[in-house]
Amino acid sequence: MDAAAWDALYADPDRLWPDTPGRWVHEVLAHRPPGRALDLACGEGRNAVWLAEQGWEVTAVDYSAAALERAAAAEIRHAVHVHWVQADVTTWTPPQPVDLVLISYLHLPAQERRGVLRTAAAALAPGGTLLVIGHDAADLTRGFGGPRDVSVVYTAQDVLDDLADAGLEPVRGVEVPRPTHGTDAGDVVVELRRAAEEVPA
Repeated sequence: MDAAAWDALYADPDRLWPDTPGRWVHEVLAHRPPGRALDLACGEGRNAVWLAEQGWEVTAVDYSAAALERAAAAEIRHAVHVHWVQADVTTWTPPQPVDLVLISYLHLPAQERRGVLRTAAAALAPGGTLLVIGHDAADLTRGFGGPRDVSVVYTAQDVLDDLADAGLEPVRGVEVPRPTHGTDAGDVVVELRRAAEEVPA
């Protein structure tokens, strides 16, 4: 979907997703010490706003102007500050290193996905974390929700393969069940970390 299509979806007065962080975002990051964070394809901003509430300095990027309007409203409701950027994450380059890059339910064709992942990996400061969450490809034949296009879904192994030579250490790369309307969907949760700089002896 292009930005205009997402703008049309966000034209509905109701939020598309809850005004709370994603399940796996909260589970993985709830107790992490804050730093500089980047939320790529942030949508309505629920994860970016929550990260800001936890003390993170957050930059959040999305190409839908309508989504960012909703995100800015959430920022006001929660009395936090987030730096919103309207841009296409497939071509946008982070201006400075960050301690966390979050990519949550961004589904692109494989070549574009690899480009975004590699840009995200390159943006990590020493000790930084890349967290990728998405609908597992297996949901095409089972589970609930997610894209129905085989060209944009992926597995945890796909993400690990995309970043095999990016200099990151895999922390986890799993498919996890997410309870939905009576059926467990399968989500991908991949966490990778850049090694901290070694202190000279």
